[in-house]
Amino acid sequence: MDCASCAMNIERRLRKLEGVKIANVNYASGKASVEYEEEKVLPENFRQTIEGLGYGARMPEGAGSGRKGKDRMFLHIIGMDSMHCAMIVEKALNKITGVDKVELNFSLEKAVIAYDLGKTNFAKIRKALADAGYDAEILDAEDEVDKEKLARDKEIAGLKARVIASAIGTVPVLVLALPEMLDGLIPIEYPGFIMDYLAAIQFMLTLMVLQVNWEIFSRGFRGLINRSPGMDSLVALGVGTAFIYSTLVGISVIEGGMYFETAALLLTFIVAGKYLEAVAKGKTSEAIKRLIGLQPKTALIVRDGEEVEIPIRDVVAGDIVIVKPGGKIPVDGTVQEGASSVDESMITGESLPAHKKIGDIVIGATINKTGSFRFRATKVGSDTMLAQIIRLVEDAQGSKAPIQKLADIVAGYFVEGVIVLALIAFGYWYFIAGSSFIFALTILISTLIIACPCAMGLATPTAVMLGTGKGAENGVLFKNAESLELLEKATMVVFDKTGTITKGEPAVTDMEPFGMKENELLLIAACAESGSEHFLGQAIVKKAKEKKLKMAKPDGFEAVAGHGIKASFGSKRVLVGNLLLMEKNGIAVGEDIIRKMHKLELEAKTVVIVAAGNRIAGLIAIADTLKEHSYEAIAALKSLGYETAMITGDNERTAMAVAKQAGISRVLAHVLPEDKAGEVKLLQDNKEKVVFVGDGINDAPALAQADIGIAIGSGTDVAIESGGVVLVKSDLRDIVSAIELSRYTMKKIKQNLFWAFAYNAIGIPVAMGVLFPFSGFLLSPVIAGAAMAFSSISVVSNSLLMRGWKPMGMRSVSLKPDKAVHA
Repeated sequence: MDCASCAMNIERRLRKLEGVKIANVNYASGKASVEYEEEKVLPENFRQTIEGLGYGARMPEGAGSGRKGKDRMFLHIIGMDSMHCAMIVEKALNKITGVDKVELNFSLEKAVIAYDLGKTNFAKIRKALADAGYDAEILDAEDEVDKEKLARDKEIAGLKARVIASAIGTVPVLVLALPEMLDGLIPIEYPGFIMDYLAAIQFMLTLMVLQVNWEIFSRGFRGLINRSPGMDSLVALGVGTAFIYSTLVGISVIEGGMYFETAALLLTFIVAGKYLEAVAKGKTSEAIKRLIGLQPKTALIVRDGEEVEIPIRDVVAGDIVIVKPGGKIPVDGTVQEGASSVDESMITGESLPAHKKIGDIVIGATINKTGSFRFRATKVGSDTMLAQIIRLVEDAQGSKAPIQKLADIVAGYFVEGVIVLALIAFGYWYFIAGSSFIFALTILISTLIIACPCAMGLATPTAVMLGTGKGAENGVLFKNAESLELLEKATMVVFDKTGTITKGEPAVTDMEPFGMKENELLLIAACAESGSEHFLGQAIVKKAKEKKLKMAKPDGFEAVAGHGIKASFGSKRVLVGNLLLMEKNGIAVGEDIIRKMHKLELEAKTVVIVAAGNRIAGLIAIADTLKEHSYEAIAALKSLGYETAMITGDNERTAMAVAKQAGISRVLAHVLPEDKAGEVKLLQDNKEKVVFVGDGINDAPALAQADIGIAIGSGTDVAIESGGVVLVKSDLRDIVSAIELSRYTMKKIKQNLFWAFAYNAIGIPVAMGVLFPFSGFLLSPVIAGAAMAFSSISVVSNSLLMRGWKPMGMRSVSLKPDKAVHA
């Protein structure tokens, strides 16, 4: 599949199959992804369709065996070497609760298992196989990538061999054609026997070049027969015409000059261009290769009280893993013993080592620095953070950006259009302008050869592959190409407050008891909040634990979204919440209490009212501090031209105080969790392109409603459903990095598309001879072939410049606080 038109032809044919819902063919990566209904079509039908168009196809092992909501496991079944063994293994596997589907290949001793991760795991599957008399090991996640690399290397090696063989045949043909090409300018004479058999020698040498590149003709003519021509069809027509014409001249059927050297040179230039393009395209997927290369091969674990080193594939959740100084952390887990500094830069992009102590999470593939520690494995295999990142990047690189739509439409009809234009040009010059047949033939060949849909097909996906790869290296994960494009078009960035702008670690700062002591007020509130999951309630409970107060669990508990909680202790009722909660439950709040609340709220503190029975027991103020780089990041966003806003359930005074500290210019206060998406919709109705930044779980509706959702600081679970962009760290500066990368990627895509369209818009008319009446300039088919090869290489090379991209950071941003404006 060596041109954009080829990709579009394959995509169109796949989409026509009954049961196919979505088909995307990525020319740059050489991959097709298909979403389909299993009841109506099989993966084998896809391979047959692709091969019917003249292309080869390799199905990844187990393709189509996974079902929605299921995970897949690839196993090497040791000892399964016959059909009988396979039947025993299949029977054993199907008995396991949670196993959905099993596919076996006894000749390769391999199994692909679709299973429910919540019901079973590798340890249970391995035990069931052991009971049946077999053993199993998980195949490396690198296996599929290794096969792709081998296929890519094989393709490059094959193209290199064809370039050398083509050059060996072309150079003598070119040398033999020099006397005619120079037309006496430099006298060159060859021995008589060579001149006697000149046509036959050139014919044989050119035929050798054609034979070396026969697959171009095979695919090209098959495309014409199937009415789905690609670039190979143009080359086959152009070179084939030159070769047949020269052959007819050589055997004296017609009179004229021979063009054997043109046919040979064209093929050599074209295959050389394909070789350089394949080498360049291979470099666009380096980010994925680097990520996969981070995974260590072995792990040191404790089994039966002894330290044993085992393959990474054999580590299961719950294993105690030992990490020594300088060693790689094999899987994700939680520190159980010891402490150390860990270099997480390869995953998060953070250059400074992170200190890890008991209870902290460690990420697989990161590097331990000085200390030694033990941790309990929590996520292994395809569930690790690294595996999730690799899947996200692969999905993003295989997706299409909206800007690619025009290029796809043009590529879909490009080849047919060029053939028509070439025939029109030939007809005009030969039949209307009265030019010689050789002149018209030269124009026909040049027009067919110079046209290049490849540059258009490579313009977007090569930049997307590099952009998403660079993002992953810096802790910014784009879920698809559309997110990468839309981020550049945004006009406003809306932040959730708690856990996004602030640390999400609120603490009790003030208590105002009425008619009781502080500890009594705190105890009443803490007992009521002991069943709450809200961060304010947890802050109150934490404070009570610090003071070693003995808390009792309430007899009844009810969380009132956006207002607070109700709790009951026997016949006594306790309310902890805001003014609205008190009003709804008929509890009067005096003016003096309200004034005290306002005073605390102006200090960026959230105030909760505690009521016991039917009277106010007191006020508790809770504050959450800004994250370290919040102000810096928001100032940088403003310098890039974005309006910023904060959305929160807090009252206006608290929200305004926090916004002022952060430099936020617009505040949306008193917004209940379920109303956040509605507020985003109102902004969109006001012609804003909204980026919403939240935690990815509590803010899922707002993230989904926004034009672009950015889920921040998701820990080791980066494969969350909400948000088009996932930030590995909780650093708001990564939002700036994401926007800068989006802008840079789109800049490269636009440059590529401009060059691709401009090249064809200028090159095709010139090849058709539009300049000849004015300047006498006629484009040689050989120059046309060289230009065509160069066009694709230039586009890929321009995208490869992105490999040097680095986050520009917080350059010269103003650190003067702004006044917040309430909306």
